[in-house]
Amino acid sequence: MLAGYPLLSLSIWVPIIAGVLVLATGSDRNAPLARWIALLGALLGFIVTLPLYTRFDPFSASMQFTELARWIPAFNIHYHLGVDGIAMPFVLLNSFTTVLVVIAGWQVIQNKTAQYMAAFLIMSGLINGVFAAMDAMLFYVFFEAMLIPMFLVIGIWGGPNRVYAAVKFFLYTLMGSLLMLVAFIYLYFQSGGSFEILDYQRLPIGMSAQILIFIAFFLSFAVKVPMWPVHTWLPDAHVEAPTGGSVVLAAITLKIGAYGFLRFNLPIAPDASHYLSGFIITISLIAVVYISFVALAQSDMKKLIAYSSISHMGFVTLGFFMFNTLGMEGGLVQMISHGFISAAMFLSVGVMYDRLHSRQIGDYGGLAKKMPMFAAFFMLFAMANAGLPATSGFIGEFMVIMSAIKVNFWYAFLAATTLVLGAAYTLWMYKRVVFGNITNPHVDDMQDIGAREFGFLAVLAVAVLAMGVYPKPVTDVMHTSVNNLLAHVAQSKLP
Repeated sequence: MLAGYPLLSLSIWVPIIAGVLVLATGSDRNAPLARWIALLGALLGFIVTLPLYTRFDPFSASMQFTELARWIPAFNIHYHLGVDGIAMPFVLLNSFTTVLVVIAGWQVIQNKTAQYMAAFLIMSGLINGVFAAMDAMLFYVFFEAMLIPMFLVIGIWGGPNRVYAAVKFFLYTLMGSLLMLVAFIYLYFQSGGSFEILDYQRLPIGMSAQILIFIAFFLSFAVKVPMWPVHTWLPDAHVEAPTGGSVVLAAITLKIGAYGFLRFNLPIAPDASHYLSGFIITISLIAVVYISFVALAQSDMKKLIAYSSISHMGFVTLGFFMFNTLGMEGGLVQMISHGFISAAMFLSVGVMYDRLHSRQIGDYGGLAKKMPMFAAFFMLFAMANAGLPATSGFIGEFMVIMSAIKVNFWYAFLAATTLVLGAAYTLWMYKRVVFGNITNPHVDDMQDIGAREFGFLAVLAVAVLAMGVYPKPVTDVMHTSVNNLLAHVAQSKLP
């Protein structure tokens, strides 16, 4: 299927062109047409990414499906695309999530429907560009451009404090990425005038310069993850964002920050990465433990899930900086699993919000009596969020804990507390929302999920269970690339 076609370009430009077509439908009078074009564009955007998996060579550590064209010859900037076993799964995850977001917003978004759908389609293409870019300036353009649709989604369709949350999200991310641009310019001159990321990874760089480059990249990607203590924008953004915005934020954009560590920090500044690993592990463990306690204190469901995302992403960075295969693959598996689970959790909150227009835990209670089918799905996703074995949430955490115990028992001990704390804040929320007597008369009028909601929740339930029971199809494609990266990081780049 699609053999011989520029698959990565298609994964980028099909959703973007579909988004432009959706915008062309104009006013809300054409909302039904806009929805169908958006769904067709999202489905086609997902279909063109499937051959990236089916035709991927898992035994090759080199970049695959590469495309190269001159873009700005004066500065030696190229339109250069390629993916390895680390990047490819996230292109699929992003395109898959876009389909869910379009379906989830089908009947919910009644105001500026075309613009809403177009924003997510265009953002999907730009995010795929981030994962596929092999030229530093191309990466930077995609990295910055994807902020604009998300800024609009939060700022236009968000809650009462949407403008504050959108501006905070934009400024945090933009300020960090400016340091990344400075690092790219330094590396451009050090490499003799190249913006190729792979050229940067081969450069011999002094220790002082490596540390500065590491810090520049770290500040950019740590905000995106987000790591403690630069995480404060995320709960505000999640609370104010519409359901689709929260889904993409948690499932996809957070992963870009973690991906940046593997594409830039570790291979370009390996000596600095080893030198500063203790610092990264420390703040990762703070995120895992401290943010879990913060989540316990939340009364807003979206804010609780936002804090749980920060805690779970702490596992990712912890795994990366153990410098062993199990930890790095565990971090990657955790990223993909969190993409499924966080999307499911925010969509579940969206289902409740569409009926009661409240995110407050105290406004619910007794949902199992009125929405038994929804309560069953929500239970599965809550258990997965708590790391229940046989769900995808357990696999990545287990791999990272196993990796950590090889390095330091106390790292593993502190990381493992999430299995208790995660269960505490997730099941405490579930118990108050789903069980007990109905005390709010409005809950008595809530209807169980329909066919559309059942569809996207069932797809995510299958994904969570399938990955939890049999993660091999995911780990196989990344294994060679991870080992190649670790071998590269083990070699000093000091001149």
